[in-house]
Amino acid sequence: MKHRRRRFLRLVAGAAALPAVSRIAGAQSYPERPIKLVVPFPPGGAYDLVGRPWAEQVKPLLGTVVVENLGGGGSSLGAAAVARARPDGYTLLLGGTLPHINEALIKARPLYDPARDLEPIAGITVGVLALAVHPTVPAHTLAEFVAYARANPGKLSYGHVGVGSVNQLTGELFKQLAGLPELMQVPYRGAGPTMADLISGQLTMGVVGLTGQSLEFHRTGKLRILAVTSPARLIAAPELPTAAEAGFPGLTNQVTIGPAAPAGTPAPIIEQIAQATRTALADPGYRQKLIEAGFEVSPDTTPEKFRRRLEDDVAFWLPLVRRLGVKVD
Repeated sequence: MKHRRRRFLRLVAGAAALPAVSRIAGAQSYPERPIKLVVPFPPGGAYDLVGRPWAEQVKPLLGTVVVENLGGGGSSLGAAAVARARPDGYTLLLGGTLPHINEALIKARPLYDPARDLEPIAGITVGVLALAVHPTVPAHTLAEFVAYARANPGKLSYGHVGVGSVNQLTGELFKQLAGLPELMQVPYRGAGPTMADLISGQLTMGVVGLTGQSLEFHRTGKLRILAVTSPARLIAAPELPTAAEAGFPGLTNQVTIGPAAPAGTPAPIIEQIAQATRTALADPGYRQKLIEAGFEVSPDTTPEKFRRRLEDDVAFWLPLVRRLGVKVD
């Protein structure tokens, strides 16, 4: 009887250990098939500019990475799909500050908990925002724009890529710091429409991502960038003053972009992808492409550093979101 009981307990223990053994075995042979990278925005934006080159750069190390754009809900739909995916390393999210902030702070009914349901892997790039105006606006500095706006109360507007975006939060913070409550915000669905109306003169100002495209528009006179939100001048555009230099140090903020995996993904797989990212970022040619696109790179990135950065971003924006009462269904 005792012998049969011991044998039964060993069988139960063995059965309970099977999922863990399976995960370990899967991690040791990873990857065996193509990896899907979900970009939670429509094609053509900053996340595409980061995600598609990354997929090509890590191909020698991770095999084929298929990029799938799954926009909607200000990144919620794509990110939630990854959060619910099987934690085996074959479905990844190109996540970062914007999806993290959006779900953690902005959504009235969040589809997932970014801190609990996703595992940060590595920060690929650090991006910044630009405060830009149509070239007909008689302002070449932020101070001149503030004076112009005060002289034209209720007549000026600024555009951003969507309600709940870091672009909107930066614009609203600028209004507070500058004392411009009548500067009307105009939300768009993405960077493309925002940029189109800014260039055409439908908008006075835009809070846009600093990318190779926006830099090109600035340098060809289609728009005028007054300041960027980076803590120091950018390698790709050292001629552009920072918001701090322009008299608004409180506007300094950056956004991080990098892959994340569903919670429960084995640690060896997380580290394998993080190491592949670090190896990619060690390539001078790849780094230069990112810099020319308006990004700074994160060559020493780790899962823990990426996690801390996202936590810091939530802490930075939380007071403003509370003051504004921003909530999106």
